[in-house]
Amino acid sequence: MKIQFCGATTGVTGSCHLIKTDNHMLLLDCGQFQGGKAQEEMNLEEFPFDPSEIEYMILSHAHIDHCGRIPLLVKKGFKGRIYCTDATADLLKVMLIDSGHIHEQEAEWQNRKNRRAGRPEIEPLYTQKDAEDSLKFVKPVLYDQLVELNDEMSIVFNDAGHILGSAITEIWVKEGDKVAKIVFSGDLGVMDRPILRNPTIIKKADYVIMETTYGNRLHPQNSMDVKKLMDIIRETAKRGGNTIIPSFAVGRTQELIYELNRVIDNDSEYRKDFENIKVYVDSPMATTATEVFKNNAQVFDEETKEYISRGDNPLDFKGLKFTRSTEESQWLNIDKEPKVIISASGMCEAGRIRHHLKHNLFDSRASIVFVGYQAEGTLGRSLVEGQKEVTLFGEKIQVNAQIHNLEGFSGHADRDGLMTWIRGFRKQPSRVFLVHGEKESKLDFAKALTEKTGMDVTPVLANSEYELNLAEGKVITMEEAIADEIDEQKINEAREDLYDVRRRLEDIIYSVNLKMDKSTSPEKLVKINNIIQELEKSAINLGAAISDSDPEDKTIELSPEEIEAIREQRKRKQESAATK
Repeated sequence: MKIQFCGATTGVTGSCHLIKTDNHMLLLDCGQFQGGKAQEEMNLEEFPFDPSEIEYMILSHAHIDHCGRIPLLVKKGFKGRIYCTDATADLLKVMLIDSGHIHEQEAEWQNRKNRRAGRPEIEPLYTQKDAEDSLKFVKPVLYDQLVELNDEMSIVFNDAGHILGSAITEIWVKEGDKVAKIVFSGDLGVMDRPILRNPTIIKKADYVIMETTYGNRLHPQNSMDVKKLMDIIRETAKRGGNTIIPSFAVGRTQELIYELNRVIDNDSEYRKDFENIKVYVDSPMATTATEVFKNNAQVFDEETKEYISRGDNPLDFKGLKFTRSTEESQWLNIDKEPKVIISASGMCEAGRIRHHLKHNLFDSRASIVFVGYQAEGTLGRSLVEGQKEVTLFGEKIQVNAQIHNLEGFSGHADRDGLMTWIRGFRKQPSRVFLVHGEKESKLDFAKALTEKTGMDVTPVLANSEYELNLAEGKVITMEEAIADEIDEQKINEAREDLYDVRRRLEDIIYSVNLKMDKSTSPEKLVKINNIIQELEKSAINLGAAISDSDPEDKTIELSPEEIEAIREQRKRKQESAATK
């Protein structure tokens, strides 16, 4: 078995790793390179493999540096299945179509220049249509759901806590008579952060592919940065300036909304200050992504679920406005009232944020607040590092605004968070591959990890390939290898969920039968009958599944006689209604 590292090897973008056996090829992520011109040019290079030979793609999450070249992969011949969590699938449509639109716009802008200069025109990397076409290969699955790709490969997604739907992937690979387990971290989130659950601790792995975005840095406490952000907004408004927040449309924007909502609700001092300060989310993609978040509350953490259960929408508050149209966006730079503008992209490389920077960077009253990682070569990185003049839309802009970098909002685990996660393995992996980090970050984390654990650590510093020798030991089947990983707590939680769902189905069946009366029309009865039959089938199947998993189960069930009685009762009602 071999692992070929094809991206996120010299930086934090372009995540792409290929697992090859004698019989199968599986791709982990297919991300876009982002940053300066040198990084962007890498997207135009041919894949170091034949896309038509890839059978499966595993997508860790919907950020563009992990998914952004999927339409290109399909254009080049990929016809396999793309597996991701259901929430990631919802976000993927938003991200890829928007990305296709950006590529079309950039190509058109460049072609106008090329035509004037007599140079040949270029094609966009891919179009919105290409993005839409690629979505038909997506197969959503649930967290903790075992997916058997073929007789030699199985996967399970675990919550990574990075953005909605982000996953740590467990991959079992069989070669000959041995089974190896690879764990791909994707991007790991921060412990005890709002909205999302903590990253899952995995217990066993033979090989680990792990991100190191902040492998040599520590974040300040998030709570401290929330207060800093509120103070920056308040002081900027007093000066008569705007607070501009470049933010990733998926994940960071929703967390900012949540934190602003929580502080304004619970702190009377800030609530009074914010009565006259409007907060605008100026990104159609962020607006749509926020709706996707609202529709996937099943993966929120318990605190956020509690907010919702109290009738509070954690992703909305008084004074929050979402703008979609170009006219609304332009108005924000005409309106003179101090305001907060949250806009994408988070690294200031595309989108509406560049227009807002053009209109605010020169203004000494304004504040620019960065709340996420700024890759090398990006405009955001230049501003964070103190550059005093930048070029936007061909115009030189003096940087007079105050620049703030609040790393406590980062969605990536810092050095200690990464260390906590990797040390959660009960048995040390045979080898840990470090990717998705700048060179110093990977080297520093590799040194710290080796010193603290003695693990065999390989910082991947260039596109490269490694042969993996399966560990010597007892020969086991794929089923035994997977069964060995089963977490008893997860089994009990799943069994409780099954009981709960089944009881609800039985309650629905019972209440529907009670509510049917002589006034119910024959047509409606037919529809109700079909629905009830499906519910009965589900309840019976759930009962059988529970009984198979626990022979001693004594949960009250609908007996065959009770089910038949319900059917007879419904039949009599149907006959009575039909006669009437």
